[in-house]
Amino acid sequence: MSETATAVPQLTAKDFATDQEVRWCPGCGDYSILAQVQKVMPTIGIPKENIVIISGIGCSSRFPYYMNTYGMHSIHGRATAIASGLKASRPELSVWIVTGDGDGLSIGGNHTIHLLRRNLDVNVLLFNNQIYGLTKGQYSPTSETNKVTKSTPFGSIDHPFNPLALAMGADATFVARTMDRDPKHMQNMLTRSYQHKGSSFLEIYQNCIIFNDGAFEIFTEKSTKPEEALFLEQGKPLIFGANQDKGIKLDGMKPVVVELGNGVSADDLWIHDEHDFYKGQTLVRMFDDPAQSGIHFPRPFGVFYQTDRPCYEEMMALQLEEAIASKGKGNLDKLIRGKEVWEII
Repeated sequence: MSETATAVPQLTAKDFATDQEVRWCPGCGDYSILAQVQKVMPTIGIPKENIVIISGIGCSSRFPYYMNTYGMHSIHGRATAIASGLKASRPELSVWIVTGDGDGLSIGGNHTIHLLRRNLDVNVLLFNNQIYGLTKGQYSPTSETNKVTKSTPFGSIDHPFNPLALAMGADATFVARTMDRDPKHMQNMLTRSYQHKGSSFLEIYQNCIIFNDGAFEIFTEKSTKPEEALFLEQGKPLIFGANQDKGIKLDGMKPVVVELGNGVSADDLWIHDEHDFYKGQTLVRMFDDPAQSGIHFPRPFGVFYQTDRPCYEEMMALQLEEAIASKGKGNLDKLIRGKEVWEII
């Protein structure tokens, strides 16, 4: 008599929702991000009990309460440190870090760059609304220069962080950007983040309807999005525009905007390669200072760069295995004594 295999139940987005009241302001971009994460989670094939969402402090950091997985609402800026410890001790878990531009780039900035350089296999979702929302509207590390807020009544004199440039500088192995008002694109970027082996860094443009409404409107509104947003696709030319009649071409190493036609075709354009570190560096910086370049570029969205590098937790496990295998061969006194010993005569 043959045994009948037990069918694995197919999860849905509802299975990842909790009974907690979602407490964000009506119209907040966080609602869309939550919805897309809940839609993507059933597709990655990981049991709910093996998924952990860790957050810091801020509006975004309420996320664990609304996800029917394991999670932790930790302390300001330290979600990355706590997630590092969890992944190192439980490498089989799928660990997601939810943070904001204030939480992850100000008090938590140092933890963020070290997580990325170590390359633990975790996923960082950085909600960027260019403002401190939970603490009522102070400027953040990504607020634009001259931003007038409650903490900068005469305008911010700080130079803002470019989150993706920071991630590239920290040698992140996966760097991408999406936006709250493009659900399909966000779902794709979330899936790509999960599929990457190593630290994935996904910046999500998120609208704060109370303290910074419309910060990214030019990239999300139907009337302006085709001209202002450039969607990166592997192996395809960088084309944008309402009629797909504009593109990015490299003049040596310098990007320029060209119009298709009159002898310029898609074959002449910059072909996107996610594995090209130097072109990735150019892409994340392309829109930084239009006054200096004299060119108004569209804002890129998609996967800027990805590469393979050993994961921290795997290398740590190998060290432990070697230490266990050498049991009885080590010399504790010699280890404590070390190499820096002086003899006083």
